[in-house]
Amino acid sequence: MIGIDIVSIDRIEKMIAEHGSKFLTRYLNENELHLAKNAQSAAGLWAAKEAASKALGTGIGTTVGFHDMTVTKNIHGSPFIILSDRVSEEFKIKKIHVSITHDGGFSAAVAFTGKPT
Repeated sequence: MIGIDIVSIDRIEKMIAEHGSKFLTRYLNENELHLAKNAQSAAGLWAAKEAASKALGTGIGTTVGFHDMTVTKNIHGSPFIILSDRVSEEFKIKKIHVSITHDGGFSAAVAFTGKPT
């Protein structure tokens, strides 16, 4: 399945300014914090997780939360998402392919589970 999300970089920048690292740790885990170098990259990570949750068919909620997904990069620098053991077992997949882009004040992401419906 495929999921897509777009988020305003200004929105994320305001949330960081208002709540600081507390905002970032609400949706990023320790292994991802180093990837959020600025509001643009933080917005990209947000969009990636939202897109991935939509690709799973659930969206962010009780079944799949922000901390059930970890955005990481392969040796070429391309991002992908690793799922928590619980979510991986429930959906029978371990990772989600993702593409992240930034333009015109927005970050967008497309996610693909690689699993047909």
